[in-house]
Parts: sequence; C-alpha cells; structure tokens
Amino acid sequence: MHKIASIFKNKEIVNRIFFTIMILLVIRIGAAITVPGVTVSDQLSNALTNANAVALMDLIGGGALQNFSIFALGVSPYITAQIIIQLLQKDVLPALTELSKQGQYGRKKTEMATRYLTLMLGAVQAYGIIKTMENSEYITINLETGSFWTYAYIITIMLAGSMLVMWLGDQITEKGLGNGISVVIFAGIVRSLPLQISGAYKMWVGDVYKETPELIKGGFQFALYLLAFLLIFAFVVFIELAKRKIPVQHSGKSGQTQSMAKASFLPIKVNSAGVIPVIFASSILTVPSVIASFISSDAASAGWLKIFSYSELYEMPGVNGGVWYMPWGLLIYITLVVMFAFFYASIQISPETLAENFRKNGSYIPGIRPGNETERYVRKVVNRVTCIGAIALAFIAALPLVLTISGIFGENKSLAIGGTGLIIAVGVSLEIMNQIDGLLAGKTFDEVQATAGRE
Repeated sequence: MHKIASIFKNKEIVNRIFFTIMILLVIRIGAAITVPGVTVSDQLSNALTNANAVALMDLIGGGALQNFSIFALGVSPYITAQIIIQLLQKDVLPALTELSKQGQYGRKKTEMATRYLTLMLGAVQAYGIIKTMENSEYITINLETGSFWTYAYIITIMLAGSMLVMWLGDQITEKGLGNGISVVIFAGIVRSLPLQISGAYKMWVGDVYKETPELIKGGFQFALYLLAFLLIFAFVVFIELAKRKIPVQHSGKSGQTQSMAKASFLPIKVNSAGVIPVIFASSILTVPSVIASFISSDAASAGWLKIFSYSELYEMPGVNGGVWYMPWGLLIYITLVVMFAFFYASIQISPETLAENFRKNGSYIPGIRPGNETERYVRKVVNRVTCIGAIALAFIAALPLVLTISGIFGENKSLAIGGTGLIIAVGVSLEIMNQIDGLLAGKTFDEVQATAGRE
C-alpha cells in the first residue's frame, strides 16, 4: 500500500500512466474500425478462440484482427523486421555489424533500416492475411474482387494503420510507461482476460439456481481452474526472474592488491530468449498454409496442411484398415521452440564477446583462466541454463495446445491457460514495475539531495 501511495504522489508517474492509458484508448478505437470495403464474417470470431495461426496473428496484432480493422497488422511486421536486423548484425552483414558499433548514430541508421524493412514485410504480410482470410471465408471484399488496385488499396490502409500503431508505441516509450511496442501487445492480451474468467464461471457455475450438489461441484471446478491459472502465472514469473549468477572479479587499479579487487556477478537469465522462439516457431508453421492460400482456396484446404497445425491431430492409416491420430504439428512446434531458444540465446549472450570484454577490462571468473577457458566456461553455463529455459518455455507455450487437443474444456477452447500471451503479459508487467521502481528511486534521491542542500 505504501508503494501504491508513493506512485500516486509522484506527479511524473501519474502523468505517464494517464498518457499510456490515453494512447491505448486511441488504439482500441482504431481496432474497432473495419477496413473500408470489407465485411467480416462471424466465423472469424470463432476461429480466434482456437489456438491456431489466425489467433496468433490477432495476439501479436494487439487484438485488432478480430474486426479486420485498420490496425489489423499491429506491430507484427516491426517485430519481425527487428529480429531480422538483429540477426544480420551478428557478423552476417558487415555494414549492419559496423553500424551496431557506432553508438547513437549507428542506432539511428539501424532504426531507419528497420522501418524500411517493416514496410516491405508489412506489405507481404498484409497480402498474406487478406488472401488467408478471403480463402477461409472469414472476410468478404465488397470492392472489385481480384483487382490489383483493390488489394493495393487494402494493403495501403493496413500499412498506414501499422505505421500509426508503431508511432503511438514510440510515444508510449518516450512519454509513458514501458516499451511501447510491448505495451500495445500487452493491452490486446489483457483485454481478453476478463472474458476468459467469465467464460469459465459460466461454464462451471452458470445458473445460481442449480441444485446444491451441482452448484458445489461447479464452484469447486471453477476454484480449481483459478488455482491452476495462478500456479501457471507464478511459474511464468519464476522463469522470467530466474537467473544464474556467475561470480566475476575486476582487477584493481595500479597500487591495489588482488585482495582489494571488486567482486560482482554476471547474470545469465534462464529465459534469455524471451518470447521470440515462440513467435519464430509459430511463424514458420504458418508459412505452408499462407503459401497454399496464395495458390488457391483448394490448396489452402488440403488435408496435408494439418501436419503443420499445432492445434489439430493428423489422421494416419493404421493396421487392418484402422486409423490413429498423431499431433505432428504440436511435436514440430515444441521442437522449433527449443531449437530457437538455444539459437536466440547464443545471439543474446556471446561467450566469445564476453571473454574478449573480460580480457580488455581486466575482469575474470575466479578459478577460470582468461581467454579460451573463460569462453568455454561461459558457453557451458549458458547452454545448461538455456536447456532449462527452453524446456520451460516449450511447456508454457504448448500447454494451451495440449489442453485444446485433449478436449478438457469441450467446445470452449478459449479457456485454455498458459501460452504466448501469458509470457508476454508477465514480461511487460515486470518491465513496467522495474521502470516505476526506477522513477520512485530517482524521486527519493532528488528529495535526499534537496534536503542535504537545505541543511
């Protein structure tokens, strides 16, 4: 309570909170405006309740795909562009690698390159979404069907909406709380939480005039659901905060002895890759269906595409004319999440670079020789920690898919807990809390300085 009171006493934090809420309100208004010339089918809302590619597009888009709104693209093209630029900066494209070492100037040039790439990726992604929605009969285009200018018109509107969302996100980063792009996605996730809880209540409790045994049973099931939700939430928080601390010592300046060296730690996060592996894996699994939708509606509905659907079982022929079902899509999805977790962790934490920086700064790990031995040790620790993080990430991401396939929630598949949305929501919440703590600490320091000055 003391912290809450301190927040509302801090004028800067209150202004940032109010500004963030106003920007999110503008985004939600835009998310309700359907692209002109397009009619949305009721089937789209039903599709978004399932754990599929369309639901993922809606999640990353901040919940704007439900109405096929002008903000339907959301910040997805920008996130993809950022990831590609980060990968190219790792000694893949020398020009970008050099820019990453040029401080503020390099960051501005890199950001400009990211924006241009966002436009190109956004145009491709917008066309893919339009064709996928059209072939799946989720939308109907009321303008001249199949015309180049019709698609160009809709793509232009969606690109303009995406760039506006990016600009609004930048304003949140500068004048609000948290990273603006992440907050936009966070708002789209949180908006569905009350609906999910109320849906669970209606499913198990429903009519309060039920007979007493049924009412008690339903109440117990609902309480168990809430408990499971809180446990999964706590597990995600634990994984996001867990880290392995490697002790590091810094050699003292001239005249200092070894015993006077300053000790510190090198923190290695368990989930250093964040939610990126999940987005990568999901995007790859959607590629076959998007390519098929470009070809024709018949190709888009082909049975073999179910192999890449992580929310469905693929029917396979068995002995004596029987059939059996295999969750190939889910298995591929889990494998890709684990692989990308290791891949992205190796990009985020470079043992070779760390060892080189240690050598330059006169730092070392106690008991480990500088140079190659330090590099091998850090790589071993990173791989071990990432192994735990990758398994935990795959479990959290696959949990709602397993629950959906098992049919434990019946037709109401939106009740499945866990998943990408929960990881993003927890990460953004922790980031906002850290920023608020920093602002409060800064305010306290200023007050102490002012008091000391008066004395």
